[in-house]
Amino acid sequence: MNLGNGVHLSYCSNIHPGESWAEVRANFDRYVLAVRDRLLSEGDFGIGLRLSARAATELADPAVLAEFRNFLSRNRLYVFTLNGFPYGTFHGTRVKEAVYLPDWRDPQRLHYTNLLADLLAELLPQALPGEPAVEGSVSTVPGAFKPALGGPQDLALMVEHLLCHVAHLLALRARTGRLIALALEPEPHCFLETIAETRVFFQQSLHGPAAVRRLTELTGLDPVAAARALHDHLGVCLDLCHAAVEFEDPADCIAGLAQAGIRVHKMQISAGLRLPTLAADALAALQRFDDPVYLHQVVQRGPGGISRFVDLPEAFASLQGPTADLEWRVHFHVPIFLDRLGPFGSTQSFIREVLAIQRERPVSAHLEVETYTWGVLPEPFRSGTVDAAVARELAWVRTELGA
Repeated sequence: MNLGNGVHLSYCSNIHPGESWAEVRANFDRYVLAVRDRLLSEGDFGIGLRLSARAATELADPAVLAEFRNFLSRNRLYVFTLNGFPYGTFHGTRVKEAVYLPDWRDPQRLHYTNLLADLLAELLPQALPGEPAVEGSVSTVPGAFKPALGGPQDLALMVEHLLCHVAHLLALRARTGRLIALALEPEPHCFLETIAETRVFFQQSLHGPAAVRRLTELTGLDPVAAARALHDHLGVCLDLCHAAVEFEDPADCIAGLAQAGIRVHKMQISAGLRLPTLAADALAALQRFDDPVYLHQVVQRGPGGISRFVDLPEAFASLQGPTADLEWRVHFHVPIFLDRLGPFGSTQSFIREVLAIQRERPVSAHLEVETYTWGVLPEPFRSGTVDAAVARELAWVRTELGA
């Protein structure tokens, strides 16, 4: 939805299972139109589209792409952002740490992301007379899964591939007039995990002098134009669940990115689990969230500082029993309209604080609700249809924004 002032709100279609283009396309008829009808009586409905590598390749067929563009036009839909994070299967089987593969060390990730940008350039809506063109964004993995990284050669590979992608985006912009940006998404237990780590990586490796020199070699731009292009085309996707799980301060993390000159090309509006104390009933209830599909990283804060666990089993194994002096935050996306979930809470308050800032001055032009865990969410918190729940989440965001 176009909220005005160039800000667009949607939800991510990765919540609907589907790895082939036929499955993704069927989800539009089954779910997306139903969400649109629950929210809008007039106007166009924006969508955040997730495409696996397989679906992207199939959509690139000119006839298939033309059919989809006609479908969007007929049904008051438009695409302004893509989720380019999960390359392969994302539902119904073990995903865990494989969700980051291929990572940015691998040229496959570069080729896949280049294709997504090409598709988004074809799908972005035409600007209305007197209005600025809609920019596009593609969210992607935060470099790599942290335990998988080796030495400096891995960092060099990631940087090279990211800069090659910027060169591709610049050529695409010259050819189509479309500005598309890549948004790296910090996540617990990944190369980019905290806002502090993100700032260092951008300032030293993606926006620094060496990156400017390399982009001039790749594109022929002068250094001033190359530096500007890096800021325009490389930024972050700020996932509010991830940031809250890391115990970031809402205002500080936004200010920190701005001070470092890092654009928030996309904000994913999501909530995680919060256990203010590790009471016995809360720990027992949390066992139900330990599913075999996704990683559920845990960040613990206590008298000894911050500790991190790659998944719930490791966090449970670290405990000697219930304790009141530790707080856990868990990377398990839960409905953003829920502040309480049985004996524990959500990180909804973090979202409220960030949306209050967004209401005063836009942090990002692309807002995307992303509760992709409906299929593994314990039954007491999964009531009604998926389209009704998604519409409720989007309506909640609009209310918080005063839209």
